[in-house]
Amino acid sequence: MLQYASSAIILLVLFVAWTFAKSKLRKRRNNAKAAALGCLPPPVLRSTNLIGNSVLRDSMKATKEDRGPQYVVDKMNSLSLSCHTLRAPIIDYEIIVTRDPENARALFTSPDFDISHIRQLSWMPLLGKGIFTSTGDIWKHSRALLRPQFSREMISDSELEEHHLQNLWSRLTVDAESGWTSKVDLAPLFFRFTLDTATEFIFGQSANSLQQNERQPHSKHGNKSGDLAQHFNAAKVWIDQRGALAKFYWLMNSKEFKEHCAAIHAFADGIVADRLARAPVEKSLDPEQGGRFNLLNELAKETQDPRELRNETLHVLIAGRDTTGCLLGWVVYFLARHPKAYARLRAAVLEQFGECPPADIRALSQVPYLQWVISESLRVATVIPLNERIALRDTVLPRGGGSDGRSRVFVPKGTQVLIALYAMQHRPDIWGPDVEVFRPERWETHRPGWEFIPFGAGARKCLGQQFGRQEVSYVIARFCQKYDRIENMEEGDGEIRLHHAIENRSGTGVQVRLHEVKPST
Repeated sequence: MLQYASSAIILLVLFVAWTFAKSKLRKRRNNAKAAALGCLPPPVLRSTNLIGNSVLRDSMKATKEDRGPQYVVDKMNSLSLSCHTLRAPIIDYEIIVTRDPENARALFTSPDFDISHIRQLSWMPLLGKGIFTSTGDIWKHSRALLRPQFSREMISDSELEEHHLQNLWSRLTVDAESGWTSKVDLAPLFFRFTLDTATEFIFGQSANSLQQNERQPHSKHGNKSGDLAQHFNAAKVWIDQRGALAKFYWLMNSKEFKEHCAAIHAFADGIVADRLARAPVEKSLDPEQGGRFNLLNELAKETQDPRELRNETLHVLIAGRDTTGCLLGWVVYFLARHPKAYARLRAAVLEQFGECPPADIRALSQVPYLQWVISESLRVATVIPLNERIALRDTVLPRGGGSDGRSRVFVPKGTQVLIALYAMQHRPDIWGPDVEVFRPERWETHRPGWEFIPFGAGARKCLGQQFGRQEVSYVIARFCQKYDRIENMEEGDGEIRLHHAIENRSGTGVQVRLHEVKPST
């Protein structure tokens, strides 16, 4: 027995020695190559403990406390206010974090970078292979399958939006005498709304979660529609934690996570099976001619593989429901705290459309102040506060190295780089000294470049960007027509809380009451 123990100890010592020697050789090689390329190292955010996991531990703690995006800003500022790129060693590997627009440009457009295997494997149990989790030829196939659908004018369906918006408003209790609604948290209602619109757009049939109680079973496929939203929320928390653990993502796995994924798969599989059992639709339906577009019909013309159809539709559903629901919540969150901005926005909407619902959603892009409000909400709250890429080969970032941060930075193959979008959108040197202030008017003169890329950029830029902005524009415009005042009803210290679970949502919800306009006589 002692002989086996001694052998095990010897093997362990040899393994540690080999790992240490390999690390030293790799570091020497990288330093030599960096020098040859004229690169200088960026500042280092060092661990404060012997294990080397303090940065990871502290970032996860900050996320749990709803201050994850601010944590990144604070850490970069702690090194220097002019530090916009840093290197963070974590246990036996290191990452690079940047809030430099020029580096963001390189990361999103250079063929030297792509999404990491960590992102792929973190998401795979829920979404499978598809446009968000694949690379190479599989990604190109997914992009080719989906892109034509999002270039169509069919995504502008005001009747669909209005139907589900009326369902949302039916959940608000209005006092007949005062005209005020009861205090309500609009955040979960917006997520139900975007779930309902997204499922109808994608599958041709809505989850109708706004019309049902949480415990009322879904009408067709056995899932509870209320539970469907809960399954999404819970699964996303698990995925976010898996991503935060980086190479140790596999530690975050459980029966509970698998059950959430299985419930979501069952919902999509049932609808896909029903669609494949019917005769194919040969001609696309045009809403302007009385038809109604749905994504599954279009995809089924290209593939009959049920797994592929499930995966691709779920990828779009995640994006269509969560990011748009978050953005709707943040827009109302800020408008409730800035009544002058709401009054100006309402006046602009009424001047353009009067009290009638906009018949053409595309016309909403011609209301400048509405678009400024949406852009400023995206800037201040940053729905996607962090993105990432990995180096596919030894390469460089254009800036961040040296004492002045202007030298190139060497990025060894396999290094994960985090693009801190929230931190980039909160740089006073770019946005001005009032960077923390919600001020839509800044967009009257600010012409955004790579410092404002809320929907990503490059080949992987979000296909649903136009769809999401149009939906938010329609809902906010209709709120302006229906309510002349929105009052903030949140109790507490009033501090913004950034609840980051992939997307960034308000940690305190969107607690408001609304004053309904009396109908014109």
